[in-house]
Amino acid sequence: MDRTLFQQSIEHAFLVNPVVALLGPRQCGKTTLAKTYIQTLNHKLGAYFDLERPSDLARLANPELVLSRLSGLIAIDEIQHSPELFRTLRVLVDNTNHEQKYLILGSASRELLRQSSESLAGRISYIELTPFNFSETGNLETLWLRGGFPKSYLANTSEISYQWRENYIRTYLEVDIPNLGINILPANLRRFWTMLSHYHGNIFNASEIGRSMGLSHNTIRDYADILSHTFMIRQLQPWHENIKKRQVKSPKIYFRDSGLLHALLSIKTIDELWQHPKLGASWEGFALEEIIRAKKVNHQDCYFWATHANAELDLLIIKEGKKLGYEFKFTDSPKLTKSMGIALQDLQLDELTVIYPGKHQFPLSDKITAYGLELFLHSL
Repeated sequence: MDRTLFQQSIEHAFLVNPVVALLGPRQCGKTTLAKTYIQTLNHKLGAYFDLERPSDLARLANPELVLSRLSGLIAIDEIQHSPELFRTLRVLVDNTNHEQKYLILGSASRELLRQSSESLAGRISYIELTPFNFSETGNLETLWLRGGFPKSYLANTSEISYQWRENYIRTYLEVDIPNLGINILPANLRRFWTMLSHYHGNIFNASEIGRSMGLSHNTIRDYADILSHTFMIRQLQPWHENIKKRQVKSPKIYFRDSGLLHALLSIKTIDELWQHPKLGASWEGFALEEIIRAKKVNHQDCYFWATHANAELDLLIIKEGKKLGYEFKFTDSPKLTKSMGIALQDLQLDELTVIYPGKHQFPLSDKITAYGLELFLHSL
């Protein structure tokens, strides 16, 4: 799969800082992208370290001594296994006489790798690599059903794709989370993750889930943060406008990969998906994630908005000084609603786009336009 845009992002980031961090969920294609980038751009490769290999970990037992002797581009994969390396990288990029560039790959968020922001401030650029999106695959239905993880999307059959995702979930719970130094019973986290699949697209109620699981609301929030920081879910934060209305203050939960959502809901085929009670919520969450990726916005610039009087907006993007609103409607014929008008006025939106699974574009009012998802993504 051609991921040229991400390669270009890496090249541009190196013009700004000597260290570039490529972050994303496990098996989303980070290693393949890094190696393709190295080959395509003919960089001098000083070394490639994969910290999941004991031999490579041993090679970096004395990191400053080993790395200081290298030059060119140095790649370090699965950096979350040795976050203490960030302090060494700061010393090296500040003091080495010869030019060094570091491409580091990690399966945990910037927030989880706190030492990177503390030790490499002003020296590091972050790029988030997502699983495949529509601009890369061109096939909405398969992408929606299977999600964008390469081995899931490219599987020969839906059954193989589903089995891969089941294995991915098991490995994530039993191997990946413990490797991050997080001590949680896999059965507890899986039960929580499965419960979240029924909250997909809804307000996150930690107390309600906690009562169901016999755990405190703080523990439940910790579980949600773990899934967020490993790119499994999105906690879409509420926007608070300065208006005299009671506004919702809790985040909404979205699965970032629709294929993993469907695996946890035991949905194997497109026919099963079309008959499932979570059909509409699944499509709306999938469309929301595709819009965020296509618009190339950071998670801190994405919000939802809702009042206790039932006015709401599914997605608010703040970009280049503009407020862009999006509503997602799983219907053949979206119509103008009172809530849309309230959101447009109260939030002072520059525009509001209603995304639906059709094929056309048409105005609903002066500043509100309905757009078929595929047509809208092609327009960006």
